[in-house]
Amino acid sequence: MSTSPGPEGPSRQVLTGARRRARERALELLYEAETKDLSPTQLLAELPVAPEQYASQLVSGVERRAGEVDGLLGRHAMGWTVERMPMVDRCVLRIAAYELLEELDVPVAVVLDEAVELAKTYSTEDSGRYVNGVLSAVAGEVRGDQA
Repeated sequence: MSTSPGPEGPSRQVLTGARRRARERALELLYEAETKDLSPTQLLAELPVAPEQYASQLVSGVERRAGEVDGLLGRHAMGWTVERMPMVDRCVLRIAAYELLEELDVPVAVVLDEAVELAKTYSTEDSGRYVNGVLSAVAGEVRGDQA
């Protein structure tokens, strides 16, 4: 087994880990905002310590593009309205849909893999499959040939 950092190099691996933690923190913040019936921006303003920049960017972006994000999810979430989705799944899907729309430097495969892992970790195994299916359809609409 090789101990070398691989073709991406150590800086790419550090970035990936930082973004993974930021997505996880964004999930926590969106979940908290929803449970407290606060806007995500309002929750961010009330925090004693600001989260990582990418986490803040995700949370603010989800709020800023909420109508578009929920519209995409609603079109591709077969059998579910966005409001009826389990809260964790809804937050994960919103983060990933925002990334697909706005964070074009993040490859589609990375967005989907990260979202599925978050869903499996914080929701259920079935949630991982559901999130993957919805986001694959969203990615096809938003990113077309990149999906």
